[in-house]
Amino acid sequence: MTTPNGQLIILAHPTEHNMDTNTEILTILQEEAAEVIQIISKIHRFGFNTDAYSPDGVFTTNARRLEQELGDLQCMIDLCIEHHLVDETMLQIRTKEKREKLKTWSNIPV
Repeated sequence: MTTPNGQLIILAHPTEHNMDTNTEILTILQEEAAEVIQIISKIHRFGFNTDAYSPDGVFTTNARRLEQELGDLQCMIDLCIEHHLVDETMLQIRTKEKREKLKTWSNIPV
């Protein structure tokens, strides 16, 4: 099976790999983070509102693809919390710390 742009889609059922739950969550988290990186690269190359295809072959824009990929990443972060791989309070603390750093090290209004 391939995507509209010719990329090969590999379908495998998770039970075929004997992966424990934590490893599977972390692996999918890693994959989703990489997909966020990829769409940001496409936005830099082609533009934020440029037409694009989503992984399921639906015609969309790079802006919508970013929303989709960030949503997928957020889902995996939530699962990391739910399965006690990370502490939600620590993530909230780190979020506040990062916002403070951005005030010093970036021009982003926070």
